[in-house]
Parts: sequence; structure tokens; C-alpha cells
Amino acid sequence: MDIKGKLSIDDLREMIDSEEIETVIVAFTDHYGRMMGKRYDGEFFLESVTDDGAHACDYLLTTDMEMEPVQGYDFANWELGYGDFHLVPDMRSLRVADWLEKTAIVLCDVQNESDHEPVAVAPRSILNRQVERFGKLDYKAYAATELEYYLFEDDYRSLHESNFTHMNPAGWYLEDYHILQGTRTEGFTAAARKHLKNSGVPVENSKGEWGLGQHELNVRYAEPAEMADRHVVYKQCLKELADQMGLSVTFMAKVHQDRAGSSCHTHISILKDGKNAFNGDKKYGPVKGSVEFGSFLAGWIKYAPEVMVFYAPTINSYKRFVDGSWAPTRLAWSRDNRTAGFRVVGSGKGFRIECRIPGADCNPYLAIAASLACGLQGLTEKLDPPECFEGDIYAASHLPHVPKTLKEAVSLFEGSKFAKDAFGDSVVKHYSHFYRKEVEAHEAQVSDWERKRYFEQI
Repeated sequence: MDIKGKLSIDDLREMIDSEEIETVIVAFTDHYGRMMGKRYDGEFFLESVTDDGAHACDYLLTTDMEMEPVQGYDFANWELGYGDFHLVPDMRSLRVADWLEKTAIVLCDVQNESDHEPVAVAPRSILNRQVERFGKLDYKAYAATELEYYLFEDDYRSLHESNFTHMNPAGWYLEDYHILQGTRTEGFTAAARKHLKNSGVPVENSKGEWGLGQHELNVRYAEPAEMADRHVVYKQCLKELADQMGLSVTFMAKVHQDRAGSSCHTHISILKDGKNAFNGDKKYGPVKGSVEFGSFLAGWIKYAPEVMVFYAPTINSYKRFVDGSWAPTRLAWSRDNRTAGFRVVGSGKGFRIECRIPGADCNPYLAIAASLACGLQGLTEKLDPPECFEGDIYAASHLPHVPKTLKEAVSLFEGSKFAKDAFGDSVVKHYSHFYRKEVEAHEAQVSDWERKRYFEQI
């Protein structure tokens, strides 16, 4: 199927010759899922980058949120001198960046400069490895990520200068599915839908969500790497579009204590011989599925706590997991039940598993990779899932809880034999260090909450 906005090299060459495209963004993502890279002159990109690739400093896979290089990584450090790694454009990801003037964008695989092997700790490499493991079993995976976000009437600069103390949501009552309230922000949302569609990111729909100014815009499912590419293009487009319009969006997992969190519900199905391998006649409570369905689901549930850092990567992520808040708190599955961490939906070729644990702050390459790895382990071990739960899972206190803090999740990840087997020792060590530094940075801070609570009364 031809997708509007996706480009071949010949398409790009024609658009550069006609001056429809002047700039090509060459990008990859850091640990946080932020787009990093360079802008190239279109003609130079064709002359040089298409064949030789590009380069970037390897410190970009060791920085914190403020772009400060963090020590303690084996991959890159001051002792090694922070050299370059090689960016290899994946031309299958080449697309128009419709929200920018005369610009295209291409996502890259990250390789070592010395031997041109994939950098094991790069997010796209981690996902590619899991896709390859599936391929060896003759399975083909498909994924979709449903992103939620909050829209504010304030621009980013104003919010920064006010220390995020005066935030005006683009809505003043709960909007979930509400067409009238949604119409008030349609200027932004319609532009986002149009730009994404014209940028090789097919759009399905948009809707208001449960929070004040909260929205969801859904795009078409795809193979894992393409879906992750669409996800990061989506976030980049919405942030930059909001910036252009004097607005702001955030993909924080929890913006306000008393408002709904923002999720990234992740859907997975697998195909074998061109057919949905989850379909079958085996009974799992009220659900009919295949043995593959049951084992994939069982592995996903069993090992989710050990990859929780890839679903909930920040301190803020864990504040989303509140009973009765639409975010899951328990490790259980059910048929079309939004209180479940794992929700089985669809039928026929659309029969799939939705994991409701990831937040909107996740890196999609890592979240999808974690999901595939868990499911694959379930297939390998031929696991059977727990019983399908019916009812309010928030009230089921006997069920295991998702990890409650980033510190707990890092410990589970760091000690996980499964994670080391699935991703490699170097990846587990690298990301354990990354998340521990996030915990340490938080623990060192003195917050406004502490001053308000203790300054006079203690």
C-alpha cells in the first residue's frame, strides 16, 4: 500500500530538483525517545549521506535530560574521549516532514564506527534484535501505540519562565469523547492530523480524553520498527506544531496529581504464513485463541515487571498507576476490560493483545522491544496464561501489583536473567545505570512540596 508522504530516493531527488525539499533531517532517538541528529542540505544529502551515512557524538547515548554527559557507562566516557558513531539512514523511513517548510526526515540505525556493527544499546538496535528473533521462528509481528497527551494554551517559553506554575489547559471540563469541547481545539488537532497524514503517518482518528485538555490521536498499526518511527515522528510533529501555534503539548505520564495520566497503550499481534497466529479454538475463559496466543500473553504478563523500566522510564511514570484512574495497577488480563493491565480486543485478523501499562513518556523502540521479548519468552517456554479475570481488577487486591517506583523497577530489571538473555548483558547494565542515575537525580532534589510541608511546621 502506498502511504502518502513516504518517499523513495527517486521521489526525494525529484523534490529537491524542483525545490519542494531543501532540508533533510537525519535523526535517531536517545534513551528518552527524543529525536537527535542533524539537518542536511538536500543536495549534499543525496551526494554524500545516502551512501556514506552521517556521524554523531556517542555521548548522546550517555546523557541525562539536560544533555549533561553522565559518567559510569562502559559505552562512552571521558576516558574513551567521546568519539563518533555512524548513523545509517533507513531509507524505508524517509518521509516528508509536512509541518516544516521544505523538509524531509529519515530515521537512522546506529552503528559502531570501528566495525559498523549495530550499537547494542541504541534503542532502534534493541527493537531490531527482537524483530530478528521473531523472524527466526517464522513469525511476523505488528504493533500499534496509542498516545495520549495534554494540550495547553500557554507556549513552552512562558511555562518555562513561570516554572510551570500557571498552566492553562485547552479545556475546562472533562472532554472524553465530547465533540463540542473537542471542537474548541480542532484548529490544532486537525492540523496535526493533516500534517501526520502528509508525513507518512496514516491517521485513524482523534478524540478528547478524560483529563482537562487531554487528547488522543491514533495512527495506523505497522511492523514494529515502522510503528516506532511513526510514534517519534508523531511526537516531534505535535511538539513543533504546538510551538508554532503558541501552544504546548506534554507527553508526561502524570501532569497533575488530580488528573488522569497519559498512556501509550501498546497493541501486538503476530502473523504466521500470512495469518493472525493468535486466532484459534483453544478456550481461555470467554476468549477463543491459539496456543501461541496463550503463551505470548502468559509471557507478556509474567515478565512485564522485569522490563517495567522500558514502559515507565521516569520518576513521574509511577504516579500514573492509581486505582480508578484508567491506568492499570494489577498484572491481570481480561476481555475488553479497561481495568486490566492486559486487554484482549478485536476479532479475526484484528484479534490482538493490548498492554495498558506503558505511559506516554516511554521510548517506543524500547517499549515495543520489551513487549516482543516477553511474548517470545512465553512462546519459548510454552507458558499458559492465568485465568481471564472478570470484574473490577482495581478491587482485586490479591493480584500482583505493577512495580510502584522506578527504583523498584530498576532492581527487577538489573537482576533479571530473562532481560539479560533477551537484550544482552551490556544493554541491561547500560540501562540499569541510566535509570539509577534518574533515581539519584530525583532523590537529591529538594522540592516545593517539601518546603511547603516542612519549612515552618517541622
